[in-house]
Amino acid sequence: MNEKNHSGSAGLAGSAGSPGALASDRSDAPQRDPIELFLDWYGEAEKAGAPFVDAFALATADASGRPSVRFVLFKGFVDGTLRFVTNFESRKARDLAGNSRAALAFFWPATGRQVRMEGSVERARDTDSDRYFEQRDRLTQLGAWASAQSRPIASRAELEARLIEREREFEGAPVPRPPHWGMLAFTPTVVELWTSGEHRLHDRFRYERDGSGWRVERLAP
Repeated sequence: MNEKNHSGSAGLAGSAGSPGALASDRSDAPQRDPIELFLDWYGEAEKAGAPFVDAFALATADASGRPSVRFVLFKGFVDGTLRFVTNFESRKARDLAGNSRAALAFFWPATGRQVRMEGSVERARDTDSDRYFEQRDRLTQLGAWASAQSRPIASRAELEARLIEREREFEGAPVPRPPHWGMLAFTPTVVELWTSGEHRLHDRFRYERDGSGWRVERLAP
């Protein structure tokens, strides 16, 4: 199996007439940065009308190694990190406070593609969380105050009552970002790009961070 180090930006592109196919899918030496390619794939899944294109499975484990997984929403790539938001008192955030390692996966059947990543998570800058929170609609902002995410609650009525309380509290004023809510930044150290193939002969490329670039290898399907 050939391996190649690169931090480059050219060479791996979509192949016309074959959704999900890479121009170099029959080569063992793809040349493109995997994050750039991921973003291209994301855009193509959007254009293809893939439902919930921004949803990805996020797996965490607590300090004892007990795993959990859930779907969250992709909020962009900033400064080399994949962003998502959460309540800092949620199960996922508590897991990550004790064990910053995480893994995630996107799957877009409409384009026959899957992306897996492994890495570590930390809180984004407060200014980034503030900027994103300001863009949310008012009721969603209030919902971040009303919901004690992942904690037991007696009923739906109790949750709705909390929302009404927060509406009254902030009536006539901007809703500030709750101190327990914000953006998390996932730094990938491993990326796997998967393309569906006939007869289960899928194409898989695994990239591992190597200094400022990536070491890449083809994997058997």
